[in-house]
Amino acid sequence: MVMAVFAAKAEDIFPKISDPKIWSNDSSQMRFVVVRSNASGCEPNCPEWISAEGTIEAGTPALLRRTLKALPRKLPIVVNSPGGNVDAALQLGRIIRKNKLDIAVGATRFSGCWPGMKDCRVNDGKGAAYFGIAFDGGTMCSSACPLMFAGGVRRLVGSWAFLGVHQITTTYRREQISYRTTYRIVNGRKKVIGTKVVGRTEAGSYKTYEMSKAVERRLSTYLTGMGIGADMLATMKATPASEIHQVALDDMLTMKLVTGTDAVDLLTSASLCMVDPLASNCRQVVMPATKAPVAEPAAAAALEPEVAKAPEDMRFVLVRGGDPVCNPDCPEWISAQGVITSETPKRLRQLFETIGSRRLPLVVSSLGGDVLGAMAVGRLIREHKLDVAVARTTFVGCAPQNVGCTPKNGVYAGIATDAGGQCDAACPILFAGGVGRVVGDGARLSVHFLAFEQKTSDYLGEMDIGSGFSLLMQSALSVHYVQLSADTMLNFRLTTGPQSVSALTGAMICKSSPKPDNCRALPSTNAQVDTPAKL
Repeated sequence: MVMAVFAAKAEDIFPKISDPKIWSNDSSQMRFVVVRSNASGCEPNCPEWISAEGTIEAGTPALLRRTLKALPRKLPIVVNSPGGNVDAALQLGRIIRKNKLDIAVGATRFSGCWPGMKDCRVNDGKGAAYFGIAFDGGTMCSSACPLMFAGGVRRLVGSWAFLGVHQITTTYRREQISYRTTYRIVNGRKKVIGTKVVGRTEAGSYKTYEMSKAVERRLSTYLTGMGIGADMLATMKATPASEIHQVALDDMLTMKLVTGTDAVDLLTSASLCMVDPLASNCRQVVMPATKAPVAEPAAAAALEPEVAKAPEDMRFVLVRGGDPVCNPDCPEWISAQGVITSETPKRLRQLFETIGSRRLPLVVSSLGGDVLGAMAVGRLIREHKLDVAVARTTFVGCAPQNVGCTPKNGVYAGIATDAGGQCDAACPILFAGGVGRVVGDGARLSVHFLAFEQKTSDYLGEMDIGSGFSLLMQSALSVHYVQLSADTMLNFRLTTGPQSVSALTGAMICKSSPKPDNCRALPSTNAQVDTPAKL
């Protein structure tokens, strides 16, 4: 016989690991979208990647699983995140490692449509929903994000990306639980028949900013399983939750947090799909054929195939870094894009007359052209002691080819990126003139057969380029480009180091001391604005 029913109350504490440190104005949950490169010249076979941007929340791992389930192949992840939920970050890392994915810190500059944009139909019929270029300047992976990052097979953080860690914050949520206990009296004593939870009420919460032993063991087991050194956990513990410690690239190498010194370009550059074998994230898009209209005889001439426009002759323009992070003191450089002709040296001399004694790096992207013109330009570059990088300059707003475009302060605004940069045929001869010579992982330097004369060999010797480079150019086929690897270029002394164009034009180089020669503060609004140099 049931004699009584009563409610008993008790308190229970549930720990939840969280990370409130947010270094971004955008607190939206991390979004995963597949992006196809829109680098110039990569179609129909372009690299693709997964863009992961936003804060890590409890539901983020489910979003990644859904994205991966819909993909027939492996794609690298490009992550830009201020952190978030630690439990979710650990799950993301395990998903990434289980699927054997590479990861790099970076962001995507979208073209046409971008995530969250409503009713965008610009990319319909082009083989992808999103197009863009991946870059690492000003991007981050902070707080809980490095735990997600640790799951990558290849893990890359470029020189201009930020990776930071700190102590985690543990939130304890207190609940008041109501129980219903049923009992009966047997021989004068209470005998419990059953207990049932009938209600839960929040009773406040509190946070701790010191890692518990249980959490420390859990993170240590995870990081060890990912092949990450113990120094990373020690650095997290030593940094207060109210601060953040930027991990230097050398320290990341020591911790085994990164697998090399490369940047995001190694996973997303268009050149990945121009070599044999192709990278696994290259995908060829076959555009549907369009039915040609039936023409009347009188209109037949209008349907004749259009003659391909010849590449533009090399143009030299002054460029200032367009990333607002660098203001008011930003790097400047000379952009050299186009085909080398016999007139190219003259145009460069005219530019030197405009800039006087300023020593600016030259950023070149060229299919090649006239060998004698390339040698003359190379000697001018060496005479003025300029550094040279193979890269493309993407202009912001006003571009040199735009009619009636007048740039501010006498120079064009732009961003120099390795991705899509090329230096082919006779261009490496021009490139050899640089004092410092760099070719980033996303850029391409390639050669084919050139009819060598003794003066060409003498020129390369004058520039201290190894004799093997001359032999390679003379032995290559005229119809086949040979792309040189980073090691080959170093062995030929064609490059002077493993840096990329960011070492010469990155937004943060003018924050260092001493500042590079190509840093210049903006003039006041009352200062006279010079006429832009465009040759």
